Amino acid sequence: MKHFLLLLTFLLGFSSLKAQTYFPPLTGTTWSTTDPATLGWCQDSITKLYDWLEASDSKAFIVLKDGKIVLEKYFGTFTADSFYVWNSAGKTLTAYAVGIAQHEGFLDINDPTSDYLGTGWTSLTLPQESAITIRHQLTMTTGLDDGVPDFYCTDPACLVYKADPGTRWAYHNGPYTLLDSVIESATGMTLNTWVNQKISSKIGLTGLYIQSGYNNVFVSKARGMARFGLLLSQDGYWNTTPVLPDVTYLNEMRNSSQSLNNSYGYLTWLNGKTSFMIPQSQLIFPGELCPNAPPDMYAAEGKNGQIINVVPSQGLVLVRMGSSMGNSLVGTQYNDTIWQYMNRLACVAGISDQSLETIQISPNPTNGLILISELKGHEIFELKNQQGQSVPFQQIGNEIALKNLQAGVYFLTIRKENHTKTFRVICN
Repeated sequence: MKHFLLLLTFLLGFSSLKAQTYFPPLTGTTWSTTDPATLGWCQDSITKLYDWLEASDSKAFIVLKDGKIVLEKYFGTFTADSFYVWNSAGKTLTAYAVGIAQHEGFLDINDPTSDYLGTGWTSLTLPQESAITIRHQLTMTTGLDDGVPDFYCTDPACLVYKADPGTRWAYHNGPYTLLDSVIESATGMTLNTWVNQKISSKIGLTGLYIQSGYNNVFVSKARGMARFGLLLSQDGYWNTTPVLPDVTYLNEMRNSSQSLNNSYGYLTWLNGKTSFMIPQSQLIFPGELCPNAPPDMYAAEGKNGQIINVVPSQGLVLVRMGSSMGNSLVGTQYNDTIWQYMNRLACVAGISDQSLETIQISPNPTNGLILISELKGHEIFELKNQQGQSVPFQQIGNEIALKNLQAGVYFLTIRKENHTKTFRVICN
């Protein structure tokens, strides 16, 4: 059903023939646009998307089609000239920078990390430490314990043994952040110098990494995010300029990088896989990461919903900057809701569920309590597991209490009159 709706949504706008990609000039504000009406998108549905984005504390939203801007919206006091943090969406930029360093012969991702950081960068024994490679850092499989009091910490005392490298996937910021030092040691350049020289200057991206505690966080304008998304959509070239002309590395980056979390490449989230894992959990959830998004989508995602989506089959790049979003380290559920609205943009009768479209749930993932927004009264709720069996719950006002549920994926359906809306709920 999902793929049928996607087909209807994009039927008028996207053909199987690949259009020529547009690349904006490296300087200035010129950027060609495409009228959303030519894609069959209705203004009323676009307005509903913008209203929801604003209500969920978005700052900027951009959609590119074959490089040209189709949608661009800024909220509140945020403007096209405002800078904002990428948070963990910057991880994908780091992975790209590592790929360039390998392509230019400064490192090999199969090298031990100790070759670049020296011994003693963890609290492990030397044999344990030397088993960790750059590839393990790129794939979140270092085996270092993410359950330490501060998982952002990069001090040796914070980097302790949990499992052998390559045997456990865990979203762990400390080992990732140390890739910055690997790049600096390998290239002899600072992180900002390397990224600016090898990526930013070639695609017109104005931005830089700033230090925040243990973290190095990339900051740019929203269009800078869109420029990097456009680069990601290509095979290592910006127009005719080579940036990372290593298709082998790029294919590894945007495909399953290990067998533990199928939905994770090199610091990049992947849709369309049979299962996924999420930060701060060791559970494996069946199904796609974003079931309402195109299956070939891959994404850079960060805390509070910093998102770069790339859909190669449709020539789409989607960017969202914003705040709110609760405590999720990546906004995959929020991202999936964006695609619910994207799937309603086409002027096709019957897709939109207007009576329920403003209803949202949080937090998701949840530990047992769900808050439902925008209830109008007289809604009927139904909760089922993946086997389609009804699951008991308790509703008190706009709260749903899930009692004694096993960790896993559930489906909460909200009905009103002849309309329904279903949310995928992750219980951990």
